[in-house]
Amino acid sequence: MTKNIKNLDNNTGTPFVKPLAKWVKKTAPQIGILTGLKKFSTGQSNPTYRIQTIDNGKEDRFVLRTQPVGLLLKSAHAVDREYQVMSALRPSDIPVPEMIIYCDDLTVIGVKFFIMREVNGKTFFKPTLDNYNSTGRSALFSAKIDLLAALAKLNPIALGLDGFGKTSGYIDRQLGTWTRQYRASETEIIPGMEFLITKLPYCFESDPPGFCVIHGDFRLDNLLIQHQSHIAALLDWELSTLGPIFIDLSYWCTMLRMDAKWPIGGLGGINRVRLGIPDEGALIRAFCQKTNLNPPINWEALIAFQCFRFAAILQGVRKRHVEGNASASNSASVGGQAKKVAALGADTLSFYLASKH
Repeated sequence: MTKNIKNLDNNTGTPFVKPLAKWVKKTAPQIGILTGLKKFSTGQSNPTYRIQTIDNGKEDRFVLRTQPVGLLLKSAHAVDREYQVMSALRPSDIPVPEMIIYCDDLTVIGVKFFIMREVNGKTFFKPTLDNYNSTGRSALFSAKIDLLAALAKLNPIALGLDGFGKTSGYIDRQLGTWTRQYRASETEIIPGMEFLITKLPYCFESDPPGFCVIHGDFRLDNLLIQHQSHIAALLDWELSTLGPIFIDLSYWCTMLRMDAKWPIGGLGGINRVRLGIPDEGALIRAFCQKTNLNPPINWEALIAFQCFRFAAILQGVRKRHVEGNASASNSASVGGQAKKVAALGADTLSFYLASKH
């Protein structure tokens, strides 16, 4: 097995693989000896790798999730929070991988990381679900509503997550946080973002109703799917926190409003009826029926808020691309989408504000 470790660098091209293998052998021997490591090609934030191991002749697979190298924005790339929330959710009805171990010792591979068990499933990126028929699409969208409703019904305090986020002031904190993150990663002036930063603080007298665990990035490509409509795992909890119930639903609906031709595309310009995909109103009604809640009266402002937040995230991707420490090969095109998302948010908010007069 020592020979395997010596040869790992040549097999993977990953400079930290030998120290990682030695650390696993000493600190997490229950997963076996590390025999392979390969980076997943997708993901814009935290680099993610498949780990292959062997233990008593039995091969197994795990996933390594790390912070990116280089200078990081404050509070970004929070792999510790990912590990904490998925550990807490593991006994619940929310499908998450089994967490193995977390490491904040920067002397091991230079960044913080954690290891989790790999979950079998397919990842899809196009909301049109081109390989599905109408029945299959409807079933998967229904399963996603069920998952969001289940998440909304969980008691964060009972899960041991009482210190994971504050009980009020979510919108104000998010506006402040993402404005700072955007300014720190700004590469040019984006008029749509300037409009949103100026106007959004006056659109929320209070938070939307409810209090739950928020995933923070609820979209199709963060799901592992089995048998077309069974959600085997909800991944990428980097942006998770506690807050109002409608945050994840409004984020998902915002993602679906985006043009289908954008690098991260939605259903904009697509005939949903023809595909058997529920429209936004139907998704909201189904969610409200399952949670016994009414939708926020400022729903369109919430959509604009999500555009602002996602545009700030995309600008961070753009900044990492410029600095040369981006996680994915398509970071330039994805980061460039910040302008389009900001414009969508500005248009949405303009129409909302006009309707108020």
